[in-house]
Amino acid sequence: METMSTVTGLKSSGDVLFLMLGAVMVFAMHAGFAFLEVGTVRKKNQVNAFVKILTDWSVSTVVYFVVGFPIAYGISFLKPVEDLLGKTQGYDLVHYFFLLCFAACIPAIISGGIAERAKFWPQVTAGAIFAGLSYPLFESFIWGKNSSLLQGIFKNIGGAEFHDYAGSVVVHSIGGWIALPAVIVLGPRMGRYIHGKSHALPISSIPFLALGSWILAVGWFGFNVMSAGNLEKISGLVAVNSLMAMVGGVLAALVAGRNDPGFVHNGALAGLIAVCAGSDIMHPLASFVVGCVASVIFVYGFHYEQEILKIDDVLGVWPLHGVIGSWGGIAAGIFGQKALGGMGGVTFVSQLVGTLSAIIFALVSGFVVYGILSKSVGIRLSPDQEFAGADLAIHKIGAYPEDHVR
Repeated sequence: METMSTVTGLKSSGDVLFLMLGAVMVFAMHAGFAFLEVGTVRKKNQVNAFVKILTDWSVSTVVYFVVGFPIAYGISFLKPVEDLLGKTQGYDLVHYFFLLCFAACIPAIISGGIAERAKFWPQVTAGAIFAGLSYPLFESFIWGKNSSLLQGIFKNIGGAEFHDYAGSVVVHSIGGWIALPAVIVLGPRMGRYIHGKSHALPISSIPFLALGSWILAVGWFGFNVMSAGNLEKISGLVAVNSLMAMVGGVLAALVAGRNDPGFVHNGALAGLIAVCAGSDIMHPLASFVVGCVASVIFVYGFHYEQEILKIDDVLGVWPLHGVIGSWGGIAAGIFGQKALGGMGGVTFVSQLVGTLSAIIFALVSGFVVYGILSKSVGIRLSPDQEFAGADLAIHKIGAYPEDHVR
């Protein structure tokens, strides 16, 4: 009996450690979000990017703890500490930490699209709403306490439940499609389009952009592999599929983007975003193809968004996270089937319907929240503030203070 208790305790401790390591890796990805944005915006907006993402993370931590996690999984932490620990060494707590890292991706994704001209506190408020209410609600229908309701519908329509192992749709597609209304309502940056003609605004730092991509890529293996939830379910297939999709994205971007470093480093992220949904059921070579396709989607999608639609999405978060996240959900329904070397258990129809439901949910959420904020408190800096830069306008200091010392 004592031996059984010891084994159970070790298993619980191992699962807590496993998930905590994953949480720390995904937490580190938020530094990647920050450096990716800092490298892409102009120098006068670098401080704002750093502060904005750290603040969004902190607010997300609180609202997801108090409201979001209970909405998604029906587990409240408003109880004595002894009850929080229970017999599982506090597994629910570290599970919250891990899934918080996913929820906090939503405002981090949006941040890159609305960079350089958004007011600070209205965006923090929007991020709190998405991380504490909107995202957890959708999460509850796919992964959480209400999953039997929506998944039952998908199964009746398509013959299988909607499969999204690590969040191509639940996290990335939702974040990217919420960002689209934000960018549209906010409008383009000053000087981006003049008399209908596109005028590219320079980025500040390729090294920072590259650093952001590398940090995200490394952390992504925690994002995907540790989505197993415990040691018993860990899969080497998920790790290798993530790797193959990433390098597929890099190589395809190298060709499609004609050696452009911005496309190459975002190509790695495109592949990783696309593989999340089916990383546990696809063959590694299929994952490579999925990553290649994702990267091509980003290269041409970014051009289409910026130059044809004239939507000033600074980091291209709609094509990168929104469109490619959607591609990842659909791709799982194609390459996850046994006929193409996959594990099976998925259908194209269920994946398509589930992906479309996420797009509709995100667009409605985005337009409602940003529409209300725009009409009430306003979401855009004044022309003078935007010209001076968000760093000086909001934080009263630039990224390189010594440059102004004489």
